[in-house]
Amino acid sequence: MVDELETVEITTGQPPVASVIWLHGLGADGHDFAAIVPELNLPVATRFVFPHAPVRAVTINQGARMRAWYDLLSLERIDREDEEGIYASAAAIDALIDAEVERGIPADKIVIAGFSQGGSIALHVALRHPSRLAGVLALSTYLPLATKLGAEKSPANASIPMFMAHGVDDPVVPEALGRSSRDCLRGLGYEVDWNTYPMDHSVCAQEVADISRWLHSQLA
Repeated sequence: MVDELETVEITTGQPPVASVIWLHGLGADGHDFAAIVPELNLPVATRFVFPHAPVRAVTINQGARMRAWYDLLSLERIDREDEEGIYASAAAIDALIDAEVERGIPADKIVIAGFSQGGSIALHVALRHPSRLAGVLALSTYLPLATKLGAEKSPANASIPMFMAHGVDDPVVPEALGRSSRDCLRGLGYEVDWNTYPMDHSVCAQEVADISRWLHSQLA
């Protein structure tokens, strides 16, 4: 039984012919990236789905309860990962993808996007999903459960368009962690559009412009 996630939805026109499922970072919620929609100026009517992560205790934050896609045990040792939490959130996002398909959006017109911890789940889901997706957008993040991807990756998404972005001064998810994830993905045969910006753990105007161009190319 997969828990159904509450979501914030914004549709840029009727009827929508594409969807972007966008996952927020640790401690935020589904409203966090809603304001970005008008800035993207997409060429087709698109439904943006911003789910709220479940509330759970987060070890790295002294057990404080907050919205999180999985428990974060350590950023220094990414071999200590909350596998159960990651797979549970992935199943919930797969259910959102299925819901979009049921509402008439083909899987190959669905982009999975995410920032920070949400970007980790976006990568995890998109590279394992059994149906071909339009692309994956991973911002200021890293690849979770990297050693398992080789055995679990989906042939349907072996060549999925992938946009990764990172701030060179990120103190939360260091750029080196993003780069090592990029290199791991490339080593498994994925093509990664890698972008860096002079920022910390955030999003900047040039990045938004680049995301807009990338989404245009995937959804036009």
